[in-house]
Amino acid sequence: MLGTQWGDEGKGKVTDLISQDFDYVVRFQGGNNAGHTVIHGDTKLALHLIPSGILYPEITPVIGNGCVIDPKVLIGEMDKLEELGIQTSQLRISNNAHVIMPYHRDLDGAFERRLGANEIGTTRRGIGPCYQDKAARTGIRIQDLLDEHIFREKLETALLEKNALLEKIYDLPTYTVDQIAEEYLAYGDRIRPLVCESAQMLNDAAKAGKWILFEGAQGTQLDIDHGTYPFVTSSNCTAGGACTGTGIGPTGIDRVIGVVKAYMTRVGSGPFPTELYDEDGKTLGTVGAEFGVTTGRPRRCGWYDAVIVKYAAEVNGLTDLAVTKLDVLSSFDTIKICVAYEADGKRYENVPSQQTAFHHAKPIYEELPGWKEDITGCRTYEELPANARAYIERLEELAGVPASIITVGPDRDQTILHGWKTRQR
Repeated sequence: MLGTQWGDEGKGKVTDLISQDFDYVVRFQGGNNAGHTVIHGDTKLALHLIPSGILYPEITPVIGNGCVIDPKVLIGEMDKLEELGIQTSQLRISNNAHVIMPYHRDLDGAFERRLGANEIGTTRRGIGPCYQDKAARTGIRIQDLLDEHIFREKLETALLEKNALLEKIYDLPTYTVDQIAEEYLAYGDRIRPLVCESAQMLNDAAKAGKWILFEGAQGTQLDIDHGTYPFVTSSNCTAGGACTGTGIGPTGIDRVIGVVKAYMTRVGSGPFPTELYDEDGKTLGTVGAEFGVTTGRPRRCGWYDAVIVKYAAEVNGLTDLAVTKLDVLSSFDTIKICVAYEADGKRYENVPSQQTAFHHAKPIYEELPGWKEDITGCRTYEELPANARAYIERLEELAGVPASIITVGPDRDQTILHGWKTRQR
């Protein structure tokens, strides 16, 4: 399950809704630059690292090898959940996931400040620099936290470069091995019982007939290879990332759910062809309560862009759409869908291959009548107003993918299952 737009599509609610059908829920990429909002009783929880399946004691939530982990944030989430009476002992953490170090956070902020007006809009949580070290083969992994000798040796090597960057390039304080080791080795002791060889565990589970849900963060347009580069995240949040980020081969995945918001939002910098600067944009942001779960920043809002969702359907091999926040559109007499772009006098029905064309793309809209009815109480597809059904059917047609889940409000029960069949245990 993954995002089809720029993230913030409501994946947390959908994962929470369907995860009870699975035995394992596995996060396969990203770090605490993501945020999933889930509801536990009367409490709204923002999870940044721990998969949503943690709410169900019969599920094994797994943080896969493709993730980068800030252990302080992870332990903080665990403690918060325990305070609420939610056990975390069933959580499993890949021994091969990489660790976000304090110098990664420092460098992330320093990089962004240096870019100035051209900043990427990162969360400054150290995710990008951590993935840089992973690619450079100089990173520190979760398993290293469990071996003091190895950890100190790798950290000493890393600090030769990082301290030089911090001091000589960015005029920032440096670190000593002892300073970091005291803090991070304690984190290692805390999570030691949860660390495992996750790829083997998951393959064994699959062979035993267990159901596994792979939970993506961010969205297709933020993928390092397939997104609006350079305004992207530092990992593969498309479906292929579920294989590399967990160790499960592609033939082990039989269904790919693309979560799509009924309109568009984006946090951070980068192109956004359907972005609205008028009252309609303000209405989407206000009614939809559009603020980033991780950053708290107001989201940029716009009409639904069918071009990038069709692109997401292709690069991910989507089998299902989960359409979220349909209820927000009840405020409008007329609703627009972007079906193509115009750039430099040329019409594009697919995402332009050249970055410049996409940055200058103007939306070509199709208008549909709104429904102006409260749909938050609908629980079946047939209960939706005719115009709301027509809107869903047009999204399906443009994407070439059926919408099997539709949400009409923030609560778990404000959901219409339209082709999604729950598991019979």
